[in-house]
Amino acid sequence: MAELTILNGPNLNLLGEREPEIYGTTTLAAIEDSCRDLCGSLGIELVFRQSNVEGELINLIHAARRTSQALVINPAGLSFYSVSLVDALRTFAGPIVELHLSNIHARDELHRHSIVSSSATTVICGAGPYGYTLAVLAAARALGALPAGLPEAIRSGPA
Repeated sequence: MAELTILNGPNLNLLGEREPEIYGTTTLAAIEDSCRDLCGSLGIELVFRQSNVEGELINLIHAARRTSQALVINPAGLSFYSVSLVDALRTFAGPIVELHLSNIHARDELHRHSIVSSSATTVICGAGPYGYTLAVLAAARALGALPAGLPEAIRSGPA
């Protein structure tokens, strides 16, 4: 069974409370439940973590190198300055999906350029909490773990 790690960076524990006009009202717990349901239906084991500490996220990436075949990361504010996080991600051999709830390209100058993107296989932004669903599907597709019973449009997209 494939394993997927989803990591969530600083302040994402406050989803649903913090700046709902930007991030919405869905909580991180609700997002985790949805990801667990989706991974369960895909036959993928899920590790879902959040930390406000940069070093702890780096340690979780190091741990994922040993057990997970794909990684989804919402690096939050670390996206814009953490060279250490970028370096850790570059040690992960499998597909990496960078995820942002908001469209960072339409935000203020401070929140526009993610240096983490240079380490990502795929970048998803601006889809709100549904972005996590897209990220799980993108990771599963990269691993060849999408069930044959799914419509071809979901399994492979346009030819």
